[in-house]
Amino acid sequence: MSKRTPATVVLSREGVAFEIASYDYDPGAERIGLQAAEALGEPARRVLKTLMAKVDGKPVCVVLPSDREVSMKKLAAAFGGKAAEMMAPADAERLTGYRIGGISPFGQKRAVPTAIEAAALDEPYVFVNAGQRGLQLRLDPRAAAKALGATIAAVVA
Repeated sequence: MSKRTPATVVLSREGVAFEIASYDYDPGAERIGLQAAEALGEPARRVLKTLMAKVDGKPVCVVLPSDREVSMKKLAAAFGGKAAEMMAPADAERLTGYRIGGISPFGQKRAVPTAIEAAALDEPYVFVNAGQRGLQLRLDPRAAAKALGATIAAVVA
């Protein structure tokens, strides 16, 4: 497994400190983020999942703890919109350049507005996908938010 991905390249170029962690990805896992948390021996609130959605028809990225669900109403409000919906998996892969189960908020093919769940910033560190199934980045949540130019908002249901 290569530890060099578009996500790691972007973070290195931006001078953001991170560590790489790998685990045995289970494609049959019901909830990939929870499987990653268990495999890494970390609480689910620290292993963040990256979801692609649309707010008023425009693509957005949302990063939140793997044990929580996104509120479409709160997500829309975070971007000043009226309605939000999940993006189709094929559209998410085409837009980001990553495969489902390996989508990172960093180094996407096309940069889109990103929101990070506010509660994630209370953690001393978090894990986010590194752009490959079974590969995670361990980094400071505030550094992640800054590097993404992310909106910080309460987006969980």
